[in-house]
Amino acid sequence: MNAVQEVSNKQIQLHNYLQQKSNLGWIFGTVLIALLISIPVVTVLSSVFLPSGDVWQHLKSTVLTEYVKNSLLLVAGVSTGTLIIGITTAWLCSVCEFPGRKIFSWLLLLPLAFPPYIIAYTYTGLLDFAGPVQSFLRELFGWGYGDYWFPEIRSLAGAITMLSLVLYPYIYLLTRTAFSEQSASFREASHILGIGLSKTFLKAALPLARPAIIAGLTLVVMETLADYGTVKYFGIPTFTTGIFRTWFGLGDRVAATQLASLLLLFVFLVIVIERYSRQPEKYQNLSNAQKKWRYPLSGTNAALAIFICLIPILLGFIIPALQLLSWAIKTAADIINSSFFELVFNTVRLALVVAALVVVIATFLAYGKRVSSHFVIPYIVNTSAMGYAVPGIIIAVGVLLPFAWFDNTFDTWLESNFGLSSGLLLTGTLAALVFAHVVRFMAIGLNSVDASLAKINRNVDDAAQLLGHKTFDRFYRVHLPLIRSGVLTAALLVFVEVIKELPATLVLRPFNFNTLAVRTYELASDERLADSACSALLIVAVGILPILILNRSISKSH
Repeated sequence: MNAVQEVSNKQIQLHNYLQQKSNLGWIFGTVLIALLISIPVVTVLSSVFLPSGDVWQHLKSTVLTEYVKNSLLLVAGVSTGTLIIGITTAWLCSVCEFPGRKIFSWLLLLPLAFPPYIIAYTYTGLLDFAGPVQSFLRELFGWGYGDYWFPEIRSLAGAITMLSLVLYPYIYLLTRTAFSEQSASFREASHILGIGLSKTFLKAALPLARPAIIAGLTLVVMETLADYGTVKYFGIPTFTTGIFRTWFGLGDRVAATQLASLLLLFVFLVIVIERYSRQPEKYQNLSNAQKKWRYPLSGTNAALAIFICLIPILLGFIIPALQLLSWAIKTAADIINSSFFELVFNTVRLALVVAALVVVIATFLAYGKRVSSHFVIPYIVNTSAMGYAVPGIIIAVGVLLPFAWFDNTFDTWLESNFGLSSGLLLTGTLAALVFAHVVRFMAIGLNSVDASLAKINRNVDDAAQLLGHKTFDRFYRVHLPLIRSGVLTAALLVFVEVIKELPATLVLRPFNFNTLAVRTYELASDERLADSACSALLIVAVGILPILILNRSISKSH
């Protein structure tokens, strides 16, 4: 019996060896591509070990403290605002029953369509001294300049408000899902026993939803730290504006990279805290999750719930969208011309190329992780997904340095050996811009394809191999048809994110190459807010697409 078992074990070992040998090429390619995509982040982190120069000493003695203070205040303010809005609306829409609850459940996601910089430009046009709100107040009360106080939109408080209005859906979405998956039995029992809604929320529901809340808050913090357009327009010195100023204003790449490394270390700290906070998630109460009992609200309570849900939708989507539409109607005749269509063409072309590359590379990496049995491969592949947690301005810095080094090294070699000059082959080209976006949004493609592959039973792989299918043949004939929907979803999400991306595009775009996001930024910076509306409105309209897909996916899962 032992001899038979030994033979069987040897056969299994031989089978595994042959399987790994046939997958060797795919695994090698997976490791190589993952390491290449990790270069920008590694470049920025390695700058910590470079000697600091005069510019870095100048930054330390003058503005570094201000960058840190403003960034932390911004994070604290936006975190507070998004937590209040996100948790409150999630609780109402998931565990309470009131008129309009179902439609509010997905309308509360709409502010995600607005990039923070666009809503900042829109509200500046609305609330500035010459804007319609203050003009109406002066006309109504007969006030003149200096006769009244009005909150300053271009301030730290204004930036906190703008970012909170468009980022709260991250917390709302994850927390709503957590509340919905909690057992309805304890809520129903609390209601029967006369325990109040607020006490049930504070003592039971909120602690159980903590992992989801922290996960959503982590996304909010990373998006806040990555923001450039809003803080730049409002004149708030933060890490992102400081990196841009140090590189292009002071002309010191090393100091800019060291500044970026500080921000990157803080981002990684946020991620570590979020991962650590997931540990209590196993205590989540999922029993009777399918039972959909909700607290019935009526009268004043129902009206209050409607009001609470309506305010973020009005402020975060409807009002700015109507203002953009009003400006676009007034300026469309002058703005929509051949130059505008060239902007659209550039933007769509860039987004399509990046989306195609991301899904192809992500599929290759995800499948390489699947066919490899070595425990190191998943870690190497996951390093290629770090870019999404990193601000676009840092990715831009991390791309420029190695690309500039390659261009200079190759040009020197060519000059010394052949007397020729190659010029800049990568720096300042579309290749650099495309590579930066691929690094930035690889996580979207990788997570989507990974999730689709995880649904396919491993027995399918073994059956295909027994039938004689090689690695690529198995992938093309068996796995690819099964993950097609996940791949297409990833492509659409990346397409939309590239259209909205500002800082990386602003830094890396080739000469005379503009996108809708960059043109919106340029016009707003010149105080031509109305002229920026057509580009901004198109970006927002495209941003609604993933929200519709997300809502459909949530509806199916429930």
